[in-house]
Amino acid sequence: MPWEGKSIMDLREEFLQKALRAEKPFRHLCREYGISEKTGYKWKKRFMEKGISGLADMSRKPKQSPKQLDEDTVIKIIQIRMAHPYWGPKKIMVLLQKELKEVPSESSIKRILDKAKLTKKVKIKKVKPETNGNIFRKMIQAEGPNDVWCMDFKGYWYSDNEKIIPFTVRDLYSRKILEIRAVPTTSTENVRPILAGLFQKYGMPKVIRSDNGEPFSSSSNQLGLTKLSAWLISLGIRPDRTKPGTPGQNGSLERMHADMARELEKKISGGIPACQAAFDMWREEYNSIRPNEAISMKVPDDLYQTSPRKYDRDPEEIIYPSSYCVRHITRRGLLKFKSHEIFVSNALNGFSVGLEEITESEYRLWLAEFLLGTVHLHTDSFVFINEDTGNTTA
Repeated sequence: MPWEGKSIMDLREEFLQKALRAEKPFRHLCREYGISEKTGYKWKKRFMEKGISGLADMSRKPKQSPKQLDEDTVIKIIQIRMAHPYWGPKKIMVLLQKELKEVPSESSIKRILDKAKLTKKVKIKKVKPETNGNIFRKMIQAEGPNDVWCMDFKGYWYSDNEKIIPFTVRDLYSRKILEIRAVPTTSTENVRPILAGLFQKYGMPKVIRSDNGEPFSSSSNQLGLTKLSAWLISLGIRPDRTKPGTPGQNGSLERMHADMARELEKKISGGIPACQAAFDMWREEYNSIRPNEAISMKVPDDLYQTSPRKYDRDPEEIIYPSSYCVRHITRRGLLKFKSHEIFVSNALNGFSVGLEEITESEYRLWLAEFLLGTVHLHTDSFVFINEDTGNTTA
């Protein structure tokens, strides 16, 4: 046989030399070398285009993989990630849907980020909600916008020797950030005007959740009452606090704070004015552009609506049922009633309370629509409620 002891390349080269000399019909030559006419013409074409190198076996890898992303898409993915270093594949995929006709899968985007070394693995710790008997510690769930707002202070840092303390307020249902404000101190005097401004702009929520720190709660007062929480109660807003030592119960806000820490903390020079401008821009992007996995990759502005509970100003008087006796708590936290002076709480200074008669010597004490406890005239004492079953504890 003419090809015994010869390599494949030798045989192909010999075949092409004979084919070019046209010493015999092409089909006969192909039959002699044991190949089809189609293969023979393929070798001839490769030889004419690339010379001897064209006779080598070609790679069987497809010239274009159906799963391979085009260069422009890869660049776009990396550009978005570079602009938003902490956005994952899901968020990037949602943004690409607005710009591209064919959007790569989440796994494909992750593969690109992994290859570009732009990913970092993070362990998420799940926290089980817990409650106890405090009537203002119920972990109330949000079923719609303004059911529950969450508020807290983000851990502080310094910018040009100025202390930056971000106070944040967020709607739990829609995840919309209502405010990020740099405040000089964590006092009622700084927080209350901010909340009043939000109530005027967005209406009032049913519940505001916080941790147990000042000015949201006081460990020295029954029910954790503070002047700020008493003010919220007087407006018909229920305080709802997490269990002490369990910040994960306000996990949605904590995760947002973690994003702030990565993307904003210690990255802005110029003191409070520059930081506030950055907070405002970041909040706008978070609400209107940044997809949120907790709300099915929508943006908060897609879900949020203002509250029908309008706020004009603080009521001069709280309206109680006509059968109640109405009294003001003095500056020293005293209730003066029927020749008795009974200490209730310094947090209620200046607020009007409603007294609902149980017996001639016992009255339930209400602040707006919330029952706080029982007044006992025969012992000149006030006992705070424990659990909203009506039971009270001293």
